[in-house]
Amino acid sequence: MSELSKRTIFGALYVACIVGGILYSPYSINGLLFIVCLLAVDEFHRLVKSSSTLRIFSCLATMVLWTTVMCLAWKTPDGVEYKTLGLGLMLAYLPIVITTLLDEIWNHSDQPLRNWGNFLISQIMVAAPLSTLSFLYFLDKWLLLALFVLIWVNDTGAYVVGSLTAKRPNGNHKMSPHISPKKSWEGLCGGIAFTFVGALVLNTFGWFDAIVVGKTGVLVALNFAFLVSALGTMGDLMESLFKRSLGVKDSGVFLPGHGGVLDRFDSILLASPVITAFCWICYFAAPLL
Repeated sequence: MSELSKRTIFGALYVACIVGGILYSPYSINGLLFIVCLLAVDEFHRLVKSSSTLRIFSCLATMVLWTTVMCLAWKTPDGVEYKTLGLGLMLAYLPIVITTLLDEIWNHSDQPLRNWGNFLISQIMVAAPLSTLSFLYFLDKWLLLALFVLIWVNDTGAYVVGSLTAKRPNGNHKMSPHISPKKSWEGLCGGIAFTFVGALVLNTFGWFDAIVVGKTGVLVALNFAFLVSALGTMGDLMESLFKRSLGVKDSGVFLPGHGGVLDRFDSILLASPVITAFCWICYFAAPLL
């Protein structure tokens, strides 16, 4: 099977799983993202060559963190909430973190600072951002779907415009050639433009209605789109720098033709917490406007 065929088939499967999971039920999408979060954290530790003990502690902490956030966010159709359980799990998270840090002392680790840093990075920059997706889903599932759709639209727009402008006699203007040689400022602008158009289309179908007040629909949609495009690009560059510093092309081989879990969700890592905060601010500000 050619590389293009692999990318097409598994790319379509990836999109179908995300879209189908979001639209089917809260159990399907949260279960899927829970697995993704665990795989991403484990993939990170494999890349930095962490010990099996540190990987286990990180995955355990990730499970508790994800479940905590999901319980705090979960709300059944009849209004039942699980915030008390979430707060209880939150209290259980800290002892796991402390035990993980103390384990480096008990086992006389040669590189405790490096291992502590890798553990905290896996929690703060991988597990926590992916966990916030639960809050976005339970605010409104269309907002979570809009996040993924606009990330894909941004990537497509950046690729199309970047590829076309690269054919000019003098080429295009590279954003950060030492990190990602193919990313250009023209591609960034193209991605933003495509995302703006995509957000306006989604707004006409009511995807942002949960956070729209009065006639602010277009403004909310454009702000949502800009945050997705800008932060998605930054997340992509962040992961590219991470891989380049380790001397690897892909973070893993989870999705044939596309690389690892981090390769597929790198744009989400920075965008998710900011987009979630933006949506909740709009939601709570609604009664005041």
